[in-house]
Amino acid sequence: MASKEETFDFVVVGSGGGGLVAALAARDAGLRPVVLEKQQHLGGSTGMSGGIIWMPNNPLMRAEGVADSFEAGMDYLESVVGPPDQGSSLARREAFLRRGPEMISFIQHHGVELIRCEGYSDYYDNRKGGNARGRSVEGVPWDGRRLGPWRDKVIPGMNRGVGMAVTTNEARNLPVYARGLKPLLTTARAWLRTYRARLRREDLFTNGMSLMGQLTKAAVDARIPLWLDTAVEDLVVEDGRVVGVRALRDGEQVTVRATSGVLLSAGGFEHNAEMRRKYSGDQPNDGRWSIANQGNTGEVLAAAMELGAKTDYMDEAVWLPIPRPEVAGSSLNVGRQYPHSILVNAKGRRFCNEANSYLEVGQAMYADDAVPAWLIFDDTFRRRYPWVRRLPSPWRLLDVLPGRMPEKLVKDQVVRRADSLEDLARQIGVDPAALSDTVRRFNIFAAKGQDPDFGRGESQYNRVLGDPGHRPNPALGPVRNGPFYATEIYPGDVGTAGGLVTDQHARVLSEADEPIAGLYATGNMTASVTGRTYPGAGASIANTMVFGYVAAQHAAEERSAD
Repeated sequence: MASKEETFDFVVVGSGGGGLVAALAARDAGLRPVVLEKQQHLGGSTGMSGGIIWMPNNPLMRAEGVADSFEAGMDYLESVVGPPDQGSSLARREAFLRRGPEMISFIQHHGVELIRCEGYSDYYDNRKGGNARGRSVEGVPWDGRRLGPWRDKVIPGMNRGVGMAVTTNEARNLPVYARGLKPLLTTARAWLRTYRARLRREDLFTNGMSLMGQLTKAAVDARIPLWLDTAVEDLVVEDGRVVGVRALRDGEQVTVRATSGVLLSAGGFEHNAEMRRKYSGDQPNDGRWSIANQGNTGEVLAAAMELGAKTDYMDEAVWLPIPRPEVAGSSLNVGRQYPHSILVNAKGRRFCNEANSYLEVGQAMYADDAVPAWLIFDDTFRRRYPWVRRLPSPWRLLDVLPGRMPEKLVKDQVVRRADSLEDLARQIGVDPAALSDTVRRFNIFAAKGQDPDFGRGESQYNRVLGDPGHRPNPALGPVRNGPFYATEIYPGDVGTAGGLVTDQHARVLSEADEPIAGLYATGNMTASVTGRTYPGAGASIANTMVFGYVAAQHAAEERSAD
């Protein structure tokens, strides 16, 4: 039986940040877009995430008088990402930094309310071009009831797991709420906001849900068709040009033709174990520790590769070092950034700046025989930080007091405990002398707030994510008060960071470095403009949104030129 056929101007595959921004930009440019989403919810990886957008020289910075410039952004990318290459070309960097602020203004024009993440520093703010006050923005707490019947169609985000209407910039204060007045007031504000919303029967979206809820509202208001349960199976090619896709919609075959282009924004291949093993290189991984969107299985990326599309960084991911699931809701999730803790490899040695970018730490784990790594911490750490991150009922506030580590974690060996470092080392299978030497050297300098080996605590980013109540350095404290503890840390990820190579217009390039006619791509299924690095909070979301915007406008310009 022949498949059903429908025709639009611009076909968008995937409903994350890049997909919905592209659809809105296409509509504004006079095209008829459609968004195809294979899952039952809109929002993709962006909706599940912190929902932050990292954009140098953005309009919110300018409005608040935070100094920045295109030139500073270029200097920063050069100093952090390194020299341009095929995935992060000079032309793509320039397009990202020039069109990105324009994209922010564009979504604001469509009603998306954003706030600056003041103090959320660039991850390498002490490099040339870095910004210590931060270049990130995120959505305001937003009432999902404004979506009407689309309210339950937005993918649940991280605030659902925490149980609190807390912004991502506020969330870094929750584990240290008892360590200073500012984090305490920030936590109290989020707590009061949450219960006030409950009394008003509001459904506050924050983090990625806020961003994607607001973009969904804009798309619905613009009458853009949003097709859920529509899985793209192949690309339609005629005379060397991509002219549409073949998909399965609600169990029925459909061909969706595109007169002006197809944008692939379907996420990476985090949950395709075969692809991950095939392309993992020196970072062997089959996705077992990924916490990315379960719908990201790579079949759309594979379809583009079948057409001869060039790829890069296929072994890379936005690594997120994570503990075992039993303690994923505790401060151990971010323990590597707090005083009185270190990470060690299989030899019992430190191997990185534990408080640096999660992507960088993940790379170091693979490079230094540290899969898994061991988070070593002392009893001061255990007593200072809470073991529950979810908002409790008002009558169970004791659950979030610091120091209440469940004894069951030790009994089940999720957390190992010993009275001496030597005994702890024997429990976890590392050399006792090496671990003792490592901790001894670390402690000498940590007591002074220094780390001459890896520079932990030197950047504002390290310090702002540390313990504000610890002196002299919020990111450093000796590991010296027994008993001592250890737990495994694995190289999880929130998305792959490699894939199709695109040009400054988001056109997919062939192995011959020529654009594949009619085919655009953005997001985690592409080689990121930030290369093998993560320069600031929300870099991957910025990458997908900026080049989704760029792709739609280029398709419209090409149509006008014909």
